[in-house]
Amino acid sequence: MNDAELLSLIRNDHTSRYGFSLLVQQYQQQLYWHIRRMVVDHEDANDLVQEVFLKVWKGIGSFREDSSLFTWIYRIASNECISFLKKRRLHTMIPLLGGNRDIAERLTEDPYFTGDAIQVKFQKALDKLPPRQRMVFHMRYYDEMPYDVMSEILNTSVGALKASYHIAAKKIEDSMTQD
Repeated sequence: MNDAELLSLIRNDHTSRYGFSLLVQQYQQQLYWHIRRMVVDHEDANDLVQEVFLKVWKGIGSFREDSSLFTWIYRIASNECISFLKKRRLHTMIPLLGGNRDIAERLTEDPYFTGDAIQVKFQKALDKLPPRQRMVFHMRYYDEMPYDVMSEILNTSVGALKASYHIAAKKIEDSMTQD
């Protein structure tokens, strides 16, 4: 279903819930994996997906259609991930809070993770990246998203995105070759 059809259903009082249900079905899996790659933990990803769809539901009335629904929703998800990661980093820097576990420990305990030691090392390297740089890397590497689409979602120039991706890839490479 295209954006215009979805928006028409959502903006109609009689079909709004049905239209939103279709929107969730259309984007849920893609958003889950985008968020999951950023936050790593399955439960955190599920929580953030719900938060994103809540924000979409509350904000759909003010959606101006300057971009596609996908771009708008992806931007909300990306901002939620960045905020979440910044909060998590702040909490891991405060030793009194405790309870925060190393990325390797979270991965090996996650029943949905089936990777090996190299994948854990790769994830640790990703976790060292600043949230925005990590987002750019994920969008390009995993989602194979074109730079022009990334530019629209992240509201950044294509040149800045290319530079950010290159720097992230270099940091990951350096981290992977250490030890």
